[in-house]
Amino acid sequence: MTTSVRPGEAADLEQVNEIYNHYVATSPATFDIEPVTMDARREWFTHYSTAGRYRCFVAVDGPAVLGWATSSPYRQRQAYETTVETTVYLAPDAVGRGIGSALYEVLFASLAGEDLHRAYAGITQPNPASVALHERFGFVRAGLYTEQGRKFGRYWDVAWFEKSLPGA
Repeated sequence: MTTSVRPGEAADLEQVNEIYNHYVATSPATFDIEPVTMDARREWFTHYSTAGRYRCFVAVDGPAVLGWATSSPYRQRQAYETTVETTVYLAPDAVGRGIGSALYEVLFASLAGEDLHRAYAGITQPNPASVALHERFGFVRAGLYTEQGRKFGRYWDVAWFEKSLPGA
């Protein structure tokens, strides 16, 4: 089979949730502590579309979802409407295969022409692979929040990265 990237669909949500919940249980990459339920995942998915600022893409190999990437609202206040927060999560066996790059290529290409000014990504430290991915796509480090979240009995720093977007 060949890996391809396409818009996420409701049928993908169980595998998307399995990937995410792997990181909930094993990694500080997300500050969720409890696994996300399927009801919560279905509600989460209602915020994405195939047009506009907020997108969800999946990388697939046949029926298997290998990872996903999103552009989401950065904050709820209206002045932030031209800003998105982006994220990528990969199945553990898909890491290091260029799938994160493939997802971001499609995501950012899909956002070209949208009325967007900045993209942000918060990366729990240390995470050199995620930092490298974001820098490869033009993100630059904008700041560091120290001991921003507590998980697995310790506090974690989060580095924030920003990327200029061409806008409409």
